[in-house]
Amino acid sequence: MTHCYCGSHLTFDKCCAPYLNGTAKPATAEALMRSRYAAFATNNAKYLVATTHFSTRKHHKLEDIQDWALSNQWIKLLVVNATVNTVTFKAFYIDSEGQSQVHHEHSIFKLEEGNWFYVDGDFY
Repeated sequence: MTHCYCGSHLTFDKCCAPYLNGTAKPATAEALMRSRYAAFATNNAKYLVATTHFSTRKHHKLEDIQDWALSNQWIKLLVVNATVNTVTFKAFYIDSEGQSQVHHEHSIFKLEEGNWFYVDGDFY
């Protein structure tokens, strides 16, 4: 792979893989969001659950995340805007029926004890 799933110009091993395998922590909300996209692309549902804020984690079941990640072919990520604790993005994918889709979301993140967490988002 030439570039990371998240759309950076780095390889996966030098970009999101250290976050997904637990050897590094994302330093920003955008880095966490990008790593979460990479987790969908690589079907790392455990990472997605672990990086979801405790207050909303009960709404995200491991099996449902795995099913959704596997049923789609992840094409690319486009970050539209990022602030300290929000990221607006478009995730492009092909669904299980072969249809092109765009998941457009404005996500909210929270930093607690040096770790970033996804809280929730508004979908467009």
